[in-house]
Amino acid sequence: MDLRTYQPADKDGCLAAFDSNVPAFFQTPDRAAIEAFLDEPPGTFLVLDHDGVVAGCGGYTFEHPDLASIRWLMVRRDLHGNGLGRFLLFSAMRKLTAEGDPAMLRVTSTPAAAGFFEKQGFRSSAATTHLEMVKKLKVCP
Repeated sequence: MDLRTYQPADKDGCLAAFDSNVPAFFQTPDRAAIEAFLDEPPGTFLVLDHDGVVAGCGGYTFEHPDLASIRWLMVRRDLHGNGLGRFLLFSAMRKLTAEGDPAMLRVTSTPAAAGFFEKQGFRSSAATTHLEMVKKLKVCP
């Protein structure tokens, strides 16, 4: 597995990863949102590449200096349970803390994926159709 920066040629592979997670973790209407996102990803977006095939993707943006957000983190459904999601999440966290010093990290998750994020230290902060979850990265005075 190689972790690298997203390129426009990765769009179909990222969409295939998304599609493999419908309807268990994403909903079909969300596809238009990720398609638009992939046209010009804000912030940093990463791809897990396995022999030229996208195994997963995800990234982050800084909302402001004290808050970063994880964006569209996913692993192909057939590869769940192999630690790739955790690897991708923690790789993104290492990169974002090298770029800035946010006190909080936010992710918007579906209820089905919330357990994964809870295992990584995130806690629910708001509930709607999607869950907003946060993780403290440092103690604030």
